Amino acid sequence: MSTNLVTRRPAVRPAPVSAKPAVLKPISTAEFQVAPTAPAPSSNATPSSALDAFAGDPNFMTSLARGLLVIQSFTPQTPQMTISQLSVKTGLSRAAVRRCLYTLSKLGFAGIEEGSRYALRPRMLTLSNTYSASNSLSTSAQPILERMSTALHESFSVATLDGDDIVYIARSSVSRVMSDDLHIGSRLPAYCTSMGRVLLAYLPAEQLEEYLARVVLTAHTPRTVSSIEKLGLALRNVRRHGYAIVDQEYEIGLRSLAVPVYSPTGRVVATINLSGSAPRISVYEMQTRFLPHLRNAAAELGVFLR
Repeated sequence: MSTNLVTRRPAVRPAPVSAKPAVLKPISTAEFQVAPTAPAPSSNATPSSALDAFAGDPNFMTSLARGLLVIQSFTPQTPQMTISQLSVKTGLSRAAVRRCLYTLSKLGFAGIEEGSRYALRPRMLTLSNTYSASNSLSTSAQPILERMSTALHESFSVATLDGDDIVYIARSSVSRVMSDDLHIGSRLPAYCTSMGRVLLAYLPAEQLEEYLARVVLTAHTPRTVSSIEKLGLALRNVRRHGYAIVDQEYEIGLRSLAVPVYSPTGRVVATINLSGSAPRISVYEMQTRFLPHLRNAAAELGVFLR
């Protein structure tokens, strides 16, 4: 898992919001130029196709990369799969999948559950626990989030950008606000989540243009941003106001608010958010009641990164 470190920012922190924030004005198209839309990826593309870029690199361990592809194919929706199913999902040959599973099984990271179906074993947790224990951002964020959940009775998370997705590295939850429960390690698309909007907004201009040129905007709900132009304008507004609110774009009934977490050098290294039920928490309440708490938590988390 990698953490994108993004553009520098002046040392001055954003001032706390007033009790009644100003109405956000839309930005004109001329203020934000976006790259032309790239062709949609081929429907035949598979995860293993990405390995072709490393062909001929003598230092690249293809066998290790294939094993990681197999590991990442297991999800809460598909916790058990056969060799044939994994072959289709990864794009690897059945023989390659079988060797990966054989090795993972011998090391205790996977095993046969039912008949010919494989599943990951609890030993896999040692890999994620090693990351959490060695990552100062993750270890520092967890107690801050839990304290906020206790005081405000809401769910809070911290995430970083990994490729085109956000990855949760810390989370405290008081209720289930989504159909699929989120946890540390969960991945969501960046373009239609508040944390993703924050992380994208503070990318260097060149990286942002590359992202906008390749992203495919899947409509998860009727409210999902439907064009590159609209997404670009939304990101510009995030930079202008210092926070992002996404209203039911990933799931109907879910509303979220996110703010950036700055490193001591002024770079955005993560984001912290509140997620809650749209009928219960209004946009205005997020701006007036919760935004100051999130900004204070982000500033506190930034101190631990020194």
